[in-house]
Amino acid sequence: MSEPTLSKAQVRSLWLKSQGLHESNPFGSGPKASVRAIKHLGYVQIDTISVIERCHHHILYSRIPDYKKSHLQQAQSKDKTVFEYWTHALAYVATDDFKYFINDMKRRKKDPWYSSVTEADVKKVVATIKKQGAISIRDVNDEVLVDKDHAWASKKPTKKTLQCAFNGGDLVISERQGMLKKYELPDRHFGWTKRPKAASAAEVFEYHIDRALRSQGVVSVESISYMQKVAHKKEILKRLEARVRQGGLMPVQVEGVEKVQFWMEPSHLDEGIDDANDLTHILSPFDPLVIQRKRFNMFFDYDHRFEAYLPKEKRKYGYFTLPVIIGDQAVAVLDLKTDRQNQELLIQQWSWLGKHKSQGNKKLIEQELQRFEKFQLAK
Repeated sequence: MSEPTLSKAQVRSLWLKSQGLHESNPFGSGPKASVRAIKHLGYVQIDTISVIERCHHHILYSRIPDYKKSHLQQAQSKDKTVFEYWTHALAYVATDDFKYFINDMKRRKKDPWYSSVTEADVKKVVATIKKQGAISIRDVNDEVLVDKDHAWASKKPTKKTLQCAFNGGDLVISERQGMLKKYELPDRHFGWTKRPKAASAAEVFEYHIDRALRSQGVVSVESISYMQKVAHKKEILKRLEARVRQGGLMPVQVEGVEKVQFWMEPSHLDEGIDDANDLTHILSPFDPLVIQRKRFNMFFDYDHRFEAYLPKEKRKYGYFTLPVIIGDQAVAVLDLKTDRQNQELLIQQWSWLGKHKSQGNKKLIEQELQRFEKFQLAK
């Protein structure tokens, strides 16, 4: 039996639906909508750049019309329904999924980066937090400052100890004030009398597959194993093939990318794949739709480049460019900046993609920019 063949348009439509970008309010409203979105997407990346609102807030805003920054703070610090940890980058993850990251925490304790931090250092900072309560690096005032070894380091040696204890699962980030993090003991933060049992290696692989199927619709080994090692990809392929034999997945081909093998759940074909609508989204460059650049280019025919770290003369689209999606088309790229002092959103550069320049598209983007500006200037 031959594999079904999908058009790129069908994949885009299914991917947008899986991303929660196919309708204006897919996750509901209020603080709990953020948790539903994070659980569905698998994770929401955190980033420090603040030329516009930081990406973790931007990603949620793109899917939740009434999103407020306080919603994420409530989920992390009050309801404890999300936590921070590493996926391909530092991200917010649903607390329900904590068990899938415990083995990663154990692995990170063996990372060479820990070599300058001793077990005694970690025990000391954990004991301090146990006695005093959650702390940030600003609460540490009793140590000799050292020279920074890179731009993102701190002159306070304790900062690296806190980071290592967090990476190893001895501490969690209980609160954020901007990008300032407060560290707390996991059991006390979550109110656990007993920590969750670590998922097995097999369960973690299956979790990665389920996460990708839920948020991507049509998956490949590469899209499931983004920034993972070859061994991970081989294990994912074995498990995908097993699911096909069990009838839970079907292999599919995509027109124009025949060299890449894809899989999807049979129910998508049974239910039918809807056509895309004309919703307009100004997306973060770290949005889960965009972050896998090769995949985004494969289906949207636009190779997004993050140019913030390039010299100005080498930039094509601007410092912090945001892709604009109308329906299932990448139509423009905007370089935006929020002038918080003068309370306005500045358009540094507006670049049209392909043949998408039109008065109709311009009007749709301008309407979305008005909404986007209100989000940028919200307290």
